[in-house]
Amino acid sequence: MSSAKSHSHYLHPAQRHWIQQLNQRWSWRLELPTWGIMAAVYGGWFGVVQYWQALGPWLGTPLLILLTTWYMSLQHELIHGHPTRWPRFNQLFGLLPLAVWYPYGLYRDSHIQHHRNEHLTVPHEDPESYYFSQAQWQRFPRLYPLLARVRNTLSGRILFGPALDIVATGVNALKAIAAGELRTLTMWLVHLLLLVGVLNWLQQHGIGVAFYLLAISYPALALTKVRSFFEHRAVEAPQARSIINEAAWPWRLLFLNLNYHLVHHDLPGLPWYGLRQVYLAERDEYRQRSQGFVVQGYGQWVSEYAFTPVAVEVHPFNAGEPPRETAGENEAWPAETFIVRWKRASQDFPIDLAK
Repeated sequence: MSSAKSHSHYLHPAQRHWIQQLNQRWSWRLELPTWGIMAAVYGGWFGVVQYWQALGPWLGTPLLILLTTWYMSLQHELIHGHPTRWPRFNQLFGLLPLAVWYPYGLYRDSHIQHHRNEHLTVPHEDPESYYFSQAQWQRFPRLYPLLARVRNTLSGRILFGPALDIVATGVNALKAIAAGELRTLTMWLVHLLLLVGVLNWLQQHGIGVAFYLLAISYPALALTKVRSFFEHRAVEAPQARSIINEAAWPWRLLFLNLNYHLVHHDLPGLPWYGLRQVYLAERDEYRQRSQGFVVQGYGQWVSEYAFTPVAVEVHPFNAGEPPRETAGENEAWPAETFIVRWKRASQDFPIDLAK
């Protein structure tokens, strides 16, 4: 049972009714778990920095890596309409560049594009896809397919994936600004201004800029690559493109239950603390819906793909060029994809659970 208005897919009417009942609970309506996560993330991050000299780098560094990774998970929750129904207010909690490498608005707008389930994994349509079109693959220099295969190992994704993303983000930003996208320029200027303030405050507490970038922020971004390593696959059925990862509780907490990724894509307005509950209530149905795209925790990926590439190269059934691309144009996503959309954001993941 689907809802075009809400972009949600319920397995059956009874499930929708049950979720509506869950949403009537006061803890759900007040979004207390999300507020708690927010307090833990901000309190923990600023607390570790404040007491950096007492903690020392051997304890402070891993704590900041985990807290920065957790902050990126929180940013994702903010994008999906939590903890309030006012996206402008939610955005305020995600603007601080603790993760450094991208503005919140850029992440939000590309992620909204990613949630068009019918386009999941499709090159030129899904900005989070790791697949290439046949035309792209044929144009690549000889070294690039080798680099792609290294990136498609879990170790390669962790070590080199963040660097590739950072370079691509920077290149696309420069192209957009060079093309005269003033909103993109404004977004990046605000981000960089806030980043200067954060880095200056870190230096005042004994954390150098280079140290934070290389020893904390980069590893935090790398840790998110564990979650997204093989999160989607290219198959014909859109519902079978998103994984179910039955991960252990530390990973579930760090990634705010995004390991139940099929449930998240079916019900993008469902808060993080409801994903596991909804999945366990219909576990067999979701496993069947995923057509077997299920793994038993992130350790399974380590054993299978630590140094063996996953088969994510040329997209098997969307191998052509995008319709809007013409000869000589670059393949970057158009800048308008990434602009800050204040009014649209509130409509992208409407919370329909109370209806």
